[in-house]
Amino acid sequence: MPSETVLELRRISKEFGAHRAVTDVSLEIPRGAFFSLLGPSGCGKTTILRLIAGFETPTAGEVWLRGRRIDALPPYERNVNTVFQNYALFPHLTVQGNIEFGLRREGRSNSEWPERVRKVLQQVRLNDKASRRPSELSGGERQRVALARAIVLQPEVLLLDEPLSALDPQLRKQVRAELRDLQRRVGVTFLFVTHDQEEALSMSDHIAVMNAGSLEQVGTPREIYERPRTRFVADFLGAMNWIGGVGVRPEAICIGSQGRKAVVSAVVYLGSLCQVEAGLEGGESITALAPPGASLSVGDTIFVYWNPENEVRFQ
Repeated sequence: MPSETVLELRRISKEFGAHRAVTDVSLEIPRGAFFSLLGPSGCGKTTILRLIAGFETPTAGEVWLRGRRIDALPPYERNVNTVFQNYALFPHLTVQGNIEFGLRREGRSNSEWPERVRKVLQQVRLNDKASRRPSELSGGERQRVALARAIVLQPEVLLLDEPLSALDPQLRKQVRAELRDLQRRVGVTFLFVTHDQEEALSMSDHIAVMNAGSLEQVGTPREIYERPRTRFVADFLGAMNWIGGVGVRPEAICIGSQGRKAVVSAVVYLGSLCQVEAGLEGGESITALAPPGASLSVGDTIFVYWNPENEVRFQ
């Protein structure tokens, strides 16, 4: 049974003077999904987030939320919330005060606050930090406060603009798992903007890959990684060997006693595996992955092969 569409973009375009930031983008976001907009800097993904939030007005096209057109409404009349890169927490307020801020701004009755705040503190696992101020929290905890402040308003869609970019690599991996787990427990639709391929692949139910203001492909992480529809998507989602016009991921290349002959030009130790660079007969280069204990050296002759099912071809 198909999922209900909670958010829909219909042929959205946005121009800033002579610059077209977004061109004719149509998207359907399923209710309850973790949906990522993935692409390089300047591709238009943050502009789309701002168009949905109401911080920008589309030059053309429509934005629909739960069957209601919202692109002409001010931000405060749209049932969406945004978590920004810097979290935008109030340093003079406690964790609880930051979470209550949105309720107070919307004029919700005080009788609603205690139970709402208690529940969301539990959901983000900050029950014991309610009286702390942002300066007393870790980066991951501050992010959870920003999420809690948005979730307590019960939005239809939560917009997240590169929320992990300020964290160090080790913490990013930890918070990534926490964020995915939180989204599943709370059930709010997340629209997540990132330029990080690993982040999008590991967290998302669906990914929309953008390039130069346009959509390149929409699909599940597996679909866009294993069956990219354009060369841009194939290259942006990870390393790709292009051999005679056919794309093959390095992990699909096997090193054995038969296949195409190649000469090793570099061996890079990466801990859990080795990256092997080699030159094929005919001048083409290839990258393969081998176990860390593989005894390969520059100048060695090897043979490589792959399953045709792993080839990527374009019409």
